[in-house]
Amino acid sequence: MTDTNDDDALTLYGQPFGSRLMLGTSRYPSPAVLEQAVRRARPCMLTASLRRHGALGADASHGFWQLLQRLAIPVLPNTAGCHSVQEVITTAEMAREVFATDWIKLELIGDDYTLQPDTLQLPAAAAELVRRGFKVLPYCTEDLVLGQRLLDAGCQALMPWAAPIGTGQGPVNPYALRLLRERLPDVPLIIDAGLGRPSHACQVMEWGFDAVLLNTAVALARDPVAMAGAFADAVAAGRAAYRAGAIEPQIAAQPSTPVLGTPFWHQT
Repeated sequence: MTDTNDDDALTLYGQPFGSRLMLGTSRYPSPAVLEQAVRRARPCMLTASLRRHGALGADASHGFWQLLQRLAIPVLPNTAGCHSVQEVITTAEMAREVFATDWIKLELIGDDYTLQPDTLQLPAAAAELVRRGFKVLPYCTEDLVLGQRLLDAGCQALMPWAAPIGTGQGPVNPYALRLLRERLPDVPLIIDAGLGRPSHACQVMEWGFDAVLLNTAVALARDPVAMAGAFADAVAAGRAAYRAGAIEPQIAAQPSTPVLGTPFWHQT
């Protein structure tokens, strides 16, 4: 169920993708499990942190690069672990050289406990990356004003969180997320961080979000490969439901079978 119809492709910076699921590459039990999960989910992009994988050592890093090449899925480098605009710029430029891509997931952390994005510095970092020719996907909160500032900075898509990274809580502020979707109807919105169950992914896709990015919920599942498949199916189902047009909730009960007249057995 992971394939997307040609007339409904996810489009980011003018480039169409055949899936609406993105997958992270950290915290899996082994590289073999990661590879199996990726092949089961068939995501449109794989995120990778230059800092984290570079810290694994030469042999492990070399094996990781070989794995990425073998999977042949576009890589979305991120700036995980950065706490300043200058750190972001330096990491992004290094990632562009290593991965040979202009795509970058912008992460600029403002709080080490919640890992909440630095909402004050984020637009400036995004603007500088855009100026340098990057295709920026900014990890942000669900704040509408922040989203508008990031669009003003030149971003063509946003990656709002559903909940703090790795918590698995699902959407903790449905009102703000749905308002963001409503007010930015033509902007690709990718839910990034905080999803824990396939039902969470299906729900945000039913609300009209364009894609989801997952890592912890898959990597730390009892069976990461099966969970990757479950999420892929949930994303596809949620998108299909959104396009089909779900009914609006009603306060009063509505009969599913209309009464057109008195049944003949009630007639005298």
